[in-house]
Amino acid sequence: MSVHRVAAGAGFACAVLLFVNSARRGGFLPETALTHAIAPFGALTGLLAITGIYLLIRRTSGTLGLVGYVLNSAGLAGAFAIEYTLHFVFPYLGGGVVSGLLAGATGRAFLVTSVVLLVGVVTFSAAAIRSGVMPVVGVLLYAVGMVPGSLRNVVPLPVYLAGLVMAGVGVAWMAARLWSATELEGSQASKGSGRSAIPSAS
Repeated sequence: MSVHRVAAGAGFACAVLLFVNSARRGGFLPETALTHAIAPFGALTGLLAITGIYLLIRRTSGTLGLVGYVLNSAGLAGAFAIEYTLHFVFPYLGGGVVSGLLAGATGRAFLVTSVVLLVGVVTFSAAAIRSGVMPVVGVLLYAVGMVPGSLRNVVPLPVYLAGLVMAGVGVAWMAARLWSATELEGSQASKGSGRSAIPSAS
């Protein structure tokens, strides 16, 4: 299986996880051991999807694409660490300990991660649109949805959850483009192979 298809599969998984997380936080799905355990992996699968997208657009996105990819991927990696901490560390600490951590260096690290993710999403999305490779509407949905998605402690909960759903749709749309790009490359490779198999007249 090609890198593009692995990344596309990660993108589809990311979209599903974003939908599930939004439904769980919104009260439409129950809080179970499973929905609790899978919550952090939306950011991780998103990181894999973004990597595949960058590999597809890197030739036409230029320096802006590279900078956007580095910031976006760093932000998603940080978001995974935050979600992992929220779901697998903080529940086992006392409320006073958690409050103390959030009031100190841990809280500042969370804030820096949110800012890096926000700047990375906007920069990477601009590069993806400029590349002319990814679907513009899908990229815009991802960018607009991830603005509140990056600011979970600043925006109201309904806005945050709506942003995650919008971002999930955008990620799925871009993942579909990744998948079809693999099919197109395979078709072009087959045609090239067929031409090379024709004996030369000379």
